[in-house]
Amino acid sequence: MLALVISLLASVSWGSTDFLAGLASRRVAVPVVLLGVEGVGLVLIGLVILATGESPPPAATLAQGAAAGVVGVTGLGLFFYALTLGKMGVVAPVSACGAALPAVVGLATGDPFSGALAVGLVCALAGIVLVSLEAEHEEQAHHTQRGGRAIAFALLAALGFGGYYVLFDGVADESVPWGLVAARGLPVIVLIGVVLVRRLTLPRGGVRGLIAGAGALDITATTLYGVALTQGSLSVVSVVGSLFPVTTVVLARVVLKERLRRVQAAGVVLALGGVALIAAGG
Repeated sequence: MLALVISLLASVSWGSTDFLAGLASRRVAVPVVLLGVEGVGLVLIGLVILATGESPPPAATLAQGAAAGVVGVTGLGLFFYALTLGKMGVVAPVSACGAALPAVVGLATGDPFSGALAVGLVCALAGIVLVSLEAEHEEQAHHTQRGGRAIAFALLAALGFGGYYVLFDGVADESVPWGLVAARGLPVIVLIGVVLVRRLTLPRGGVRGLIAGAGALDITATTLYGVALTQGSLSVVSVVGSLFPVTTVVLARVVLKERLRRVQAAGVVLALGGVALIAAGG
């Protein structure tokens, strides 16, 4: 139950991150937003390590954390770019389909299994897929190349997110804070180079606040996710953590007045029902 609650908190934080970063990505270049989000997170988690004095884990663990970071930030970059092409309520659910990868890996490697848990996982994933199918239908209905590209980049982002979930699973058992430092260190260095070489314009005014808020929420979410992995199974934690589109879609509906179609609403309800079943069978 504890892992479920922590995973839900992580999903809400990720959904809020995506909303803020999505707004920022429409005003400044995606690499700049990525650098801000990853950089803020790196500074905050570095301060935590300094305050706690935690020793670093073995080099192999740090290397796996770095690999998770590269895969994850690639997915995040693709996701932010997709947000510049399509609606948040469309892109976010599609990208969440990456939860299928760690769910399958977790069950295949011996995660606990029960009838209620199995039904819950299926319902949660089906809810995400329902929203995604409706999203794809909505974009295709407009017959726009831009909408089709948004779906394509969101699907690629899903692979990046799924890969991060799988790779970070082993890192979390050793050290969540150091794993997060390793996951952000290399991407931040690369992103600094990209921003300098391309001479990209840095954010100003309110956009800085959006990026800083997204960075703080993102590191909160990834920390909660890492802690959840130490308390529960990969298959459960990854699926529940991937419910972030619920938060993004709701925020987009309330703040941006994006329309929530009936099938999308049904998908949200099905996903939440799946969480309840996971709680009962996990």
